[in-house]
Amino acid sequence: MTHSFRPPRHLRNAHLQSVLPSLQIRRIWVQRRARALLAASRDVVLDCGGGVRLLGHHAASRTGHGPRVVLLHGWEGSADSVYVLSVAAYLFERGFDVFRLNFRDHGRTHHLNPDLFHSCRLSDVVGALRAVTGTDSRPLALVGYSLGGNFALRVAARAGVEGLALRSVVAVCPVLDPARTLIELERITPLYRRYFVHKWRQSLKAKLAAWPDRYRREELLEGRDLTRMTEHLVIRYTEYPDLPSYLDGYAVVGNVLAGLTVPCHVLLAADDPIIPVDDVDRLARPPALDVRVIEQGGHCGFLESVGGESWADREIHRLLAGQERPSAL
Repeated sequence: MTHSFRPPRHLRNAHLQSVLPSLQIRRIWVQRRARALLAASRDVVLDCGGGVRLLGHHAASRTGHGPRVVLLHGWEGSADSVYVLSVAAYLFERGFDVFRLNFRDHGRTHHLNPDLFHSCRLSDVVGALRAVTGTDSRPLALVGYSLGGNFALRVAARAGVEGLALRSVVAVCPVLDPARTLIELERITPLYRRYFVHKWRQSLKAKLAAWPDRYRREELLEGRDLTRMTEHLVIRYTEYPDLPSYLDGYAVVGNVLAGLTVPCHVLLAADDPIIPVDDVDRLARPPALDVRVIEQGGHCGFLESVGGESWADREIHRLLAGQERPSAL
């Protein structure tokens, strides 16, 4: 059975689908749906190894033995992003044990670690998953959005090496080739550029406030566009010698996913204004990787109404519950 996404006429615009998930009007409705999840959630600071600490929010299954899932947000989002709360509430209501993880320097966690977040810090997430797993032998599912989807796919590619018992992975609109995504962010409507530059600068200011003796304002906040800001911070604060090396460090195109053994499902929208959909043609296609390109949905949208669950919420539940394996299109 094929489950297609057909938004109502007034929600067919790709930019509206991309922006609406972050608007306050949707947050109000989603938080109402998420009341049980939020009431059950407990803050957990994870020891991820190497002195790294990450904050997450755990809502234990009501039965005590429901399937487990860890949710990863996108860049400059958080575990409380509306799209995360929406799918978390949907899964929790259906018996899942839900853990919403914040990346380093996301979700007001800038004080937990002295070093800055960057997208090649895969060991942060691997360490967090080990900490979440602990002595619990139940298999773990992983769901990520945008940059979180990129992290989820890279974790899956290394699951065997890292000894992670991942049952399945779902990546919604994942970043595939970061270099091309950066170009798209600089090229498209100024709304996206201004949004991400503003969010990033606010995050860097929070980092500066948390670690005033470690960073200098004029160095941390240099640049006013995404490419220059990224290049400056990469060269000054990471082990990568230049911007291309850094961007290539977290790309999943080419042979990165060739050795996948964990079942991975990728959901992409053909009209995504941020992720070039033709990047899927450059992915390795091992049997464990399922790619589905949906005609509409924008970037992490897939909304059929302002306040209800999204099509992606229901599709993720079907995949994690084993009800359907989407066919590659």
